[in-house]
Amino acid sequence: MTRQHASCCTPAATPVTLTAPAVPAAGAVRERSTRGQVRLSGGEFAMGDAFDEGYRADGETPVHAVRLSPFHIDETAVTNAQFATFVKATGHVTDAERYGSSAVFHLVVDADPSDVLGAAAGTPWWINVRGAHWRRPEGGRSDITGRQNHPVVHVSWNDATAYARWAGKRLPTEAEWEYAARGGLEGRRYAWGDDLTPDGHWRCNIWQGRFPYTNTAEDGHLTTAPVKAYRPNGFGLWNTAGNVWEWCADWFSPTYYAHSAPEDPTGPDTGTARVLRGGSYLCHDSYCNRYRVAARSSNTPESSSANLGFRCANDDT
Repeated sequence: MTRQHASCCTPAATPVTLTAPAVPAAGAVRERSTRGQVRLSGGEFAMGDAFDEGYRADGETPVHAVRLSPFHIDETAVTNAQFATFVKATGHVTDAERYGSSAVFHLVVDADPSDVLGAAAGTPWWINVRGAHWRRPEGGRSDITGRQNHPVVHVSWNDATAYARWAGKRLPTEAEWEYAARGGLEGRRYAWGDDLTPDGHWRCNIWQGRFPYTNTAEDGHLTTAPVKAYRPNGFGLWNTAGNVWEWCADWFSPTYYAHSAPEDPTGPDTGTARVLRGGSYLCHDSYCNRYRVAARSSNTPESSSANLGFRCANDDT
């Protein structure tokens, strides 16, 4: 039976000032590039939650047939090193930097006490921290030394879109994301099958222990893992469950599946939030089982947090 909606996994943006900064104009689109991507042949698949395990407000049902054209998608989430190259080349300033703060999980805040601005409404494990952004993911006293091959975090949908344009790519549609994440296993709960820990082994970076106070880190990670941790799925994609939430191109609607286009759907024409897929290192069945391959979430395009990243896609030609 579909469960009631739990608190959001990623809090909406809470600026330090009451006036949000203006979004900069998009940069020029670079020549198309499929570097670091795999080509998927597309075809028809059953999209949605075949187990009826999702949150009602997430709109994971009805399961519906979708046919996709061939496309390309990144093997991994975009890394800190890749994002640093983009920032150096373009001077891009992320929404988190422009707002002046971003959300950090309460157990890992590393900032001056004066920079701790308070908990997010409804999700007290999220702390709004002044000076937290992609280079300083836990706050002003932290940095990304030794994490060049971890996924970049504290990136908004606006930031992800800007990176994709610069890289000669785009964000995947939600349908492309789920097709790719399934790795050819249709109707399964996870990207590797129906058992969360086959043969007793963790296959994704999620929370172990008692959320949100004790993480035993049985999988070896308290926060992000390298983008090529664990095993790739059947299509050669890494970490399509857990680690970081990934932005998709689509606007979010909990009722969209009931009238989705049968071929190459791109989501609703308008909305207030963009689709997020994949779950993160904070997902736990006690409050959020959104590491299932059909699971959905959403947030506003300017929002960022310490578990929010992305990967890119591309047309076939």
